[in-house]
Amino acid sequence: MTPFHGTDPKKFIADFHASFHDELVNSDEDAGVVVDRHHTPDIVHIADGHRMDREKLIAHTRPVRKNRPTGRMEVHEAVADGDRIAARSTLYVTNRGKDLTMEVYFFGEFTPDGRMRRGHTLTRTVPAT
Repeated sequence: MTPFHGTDPKKFIADFHASFHDELVNSDEDAGVVVDRHHTPDIVHIADGHRMDREKLIAHTRPVRKNRPTGRMEVHEAVADGDRIAARSTLYVTNRGKDLTMEVYFFGEFTPDGRMRRGHTLTRTVPAT
């Protein structure tokens, strides 16, 4: 069984990121519980060359929770094969009154229950026009 259960890969990855972000910023639930709901205990996520395991990922959520940025992800294309997905997206974030736009290239592996096991993310900030 694949983690995507027939869901369009674009919708799966958009929903995954939106759900994770919303649960972090709109709840007082322990960050570790939120991380564990979306990631396996052995998660390894490499973001722009920085390796994060579970503990580092939880630490990474602290500023997100403190600042409570708003955001929207537009997934332009995504493909899935078995338990893996690749996606190209644009992330629009407003944090502390500043707008930020980033191109996001994501490659990930998910468990049958939809949790991320491995992730590789590359981003590029889009210059303001």
